[in-house]
Amino acid sequence: MTSTPPTGAAEPVPPAIERIRAIAREWDGAADHRAVFLSCYEMMTAAMLLAVGERGFGDPAWVNRLLDRFAEYYFDAVAAYDRDPATAPRAWQLAHDSCRDTDAWPLQRLLLGINAHINYDLALTVAELLAREWADLTPEQRAVRLGDYRRVNDIIARTIDEVQDELLEPLMPVLRVVDIVMGAGDELIVSRVLVGWRDRAWDNAIQLVEAADADVRAAVVLGMEAEALRIAAGISMTGGPTSFLSLFR
Repeated sequence: MTSTPPTGAAEPVPPAIERIRAIAREWDGAADHRAVFLSCYEMMTAAMLLAVGERGFGDPAWVNRLLDRFAEYYFDAVAAYDRDPATAPRAWQLAHDSCRDTDAWPLQRLLLGINAHINYDLALTVAELLAREWADLTPEQRAVRLGDYRRVNDIIARTIDEVQDELLEPLMPVLRVVDIVMGAGDELIVSRVLVGWRDRAWDNAIQLVEAADADVRAAVVLGMEAEALRIAAGISMTGGPTSFLSLFR
């Protein structure tokens, strides 16, 4: 049994947050633009861990496992890219490459990282956790898993404004003007895009879990990769400014 920390004692920092902060310090010191996504990731992860601690989920232990494994996919992608960019998932190659591109906007770098993490990593993470138990879960237990997964959408929506105000606006002052003109409209648009991505990631995860064989699973993963690359092209506007509209399809 773990002892209760004395009143006033600092709460222990979760390992994922510690690792994120350590990498962020290194990247800040090296003026590595990958710190933009990492700072956002820290804000989002901290908000989710707070919700877990407040018992904001049906099965907090499962959500904790999901957050930990999800973070490991990110750390593995960073390590692969640093070792040899060609060995990282292609969506992460594009995200990290944009951080070396002096013409890329901070918002593009952030969205490319979010795209890779949600549209590629997330489905693999969820599938990995669900594969261990899916066949034994009752319909009610499966509904709890989906409910917990969707509760994250509310946390993302609440955190987007903080990300814009504290992270992006100092790097892109024009966003302050957008925020004033649109009020909560810009955050709502981004939130809806991310929720759409997360809904697709859940559907892909279930397809992976229920795949009849390895060939079907491989086809699902290839489809996930193709979709993440399509979205990355829209974020990067490689097809011209109008290609950005593909994000809202």
